[in-house]
Amino acid sequence: MLILKIFRRHEWDAFRRAGETVGAPVDLADGFIHFSTAAQVVETAARHFARESDLVLVAVRADRLGPMLKWEPSRGGALFPHLYRPLRIDEVVWDKSLPLGKTGHIFPEGVL
Repeated sequence: MLILKIFRRHEWDAFRRAGETVGAPVDLADGFIHFSTAAQVVETAARHFARESDLVLVAVRADRLGPMLKWEPSRGGALFPHLYRPLRIDEVVWDKSLPLGKTGHIFPEGVL
């Protein structure tokens, strides 16, 4: 199963340069890296990145993250994937731009 992470462009660029990331400021504050499933990512984008246009959507295989990936209740009790260790660039399956359109973010074809 692929899980998804939304990065601001500067966060993605820093991640690529460093080879790993502990996430965005919200991830650091919460103590884990927030991910979403394909079914959750549209709402995640709308809630946390509503007016942001220079975003990157990143996919990671959940089964390759090991025991530090935990599925924990969040919005409305839904289980969200949370990674309790740095994410390595070699764990990224793909990355795609996530532009902002007139009615919300435009997700790459086949993602949702």
